[in-house]
Amino acid sequence: MIATLSEPPGEIERFRANPWEFQRTFRTPLKDLKNFVATALSQFTLEAGALTTYEIVFEPDTLLELMTSNSIHVENRWKFILRAVGQQSIAEMLEATLACWIDFAFVPTPEFFAIYADHDEYTTFYARNDSTLRNLGSRLELAGFEPVNGYERPCGDCWK
Repeated sequence: MIATLSEPPGEIERFRANPWEFQRTFRTPLKDLKNFVATALSQFTLEAGALTTYEIVFEPDTLLELMTSNSIHVENRWKFILRAVGQQSIAEMLEATLACWIDFAFVPTPEFFAIYADHDEYTTFYARNDSTLRNLGSRLELAGFEPVNGYERPCGDCWK
């Protein structure tokens, strides 16, 4: 199930106020999003996830199709907040959002990791500890996804 929210939930607000210390960025593989998302989520059992948009460069057709299939209507197609419940809905929401060149933040419940992705096709994973981030990054690299070595996202720029 995917639904809209009127305000950013607590997990998004906490992450925005204090982005987690450990981060690793990968190029967003637009032609293999299903595998990318499945690999990223594979080590976690997630109950739900919240996503908030910051900038949408192009009409988000893929995401709008997903929203329509979930009977979601938004007044503002350029700024909105979504919550997905269940692992499958979370994966579908992330795949659709990554496909649309959207700047967004995503935080799941439980808060094992967070994501900030941008329209420049960079997806940054955050974790509170190095071990979680190393495991997540290793899985993605072993699956053939391209890390952006040496890149550190300046988080103050993320939340504009």
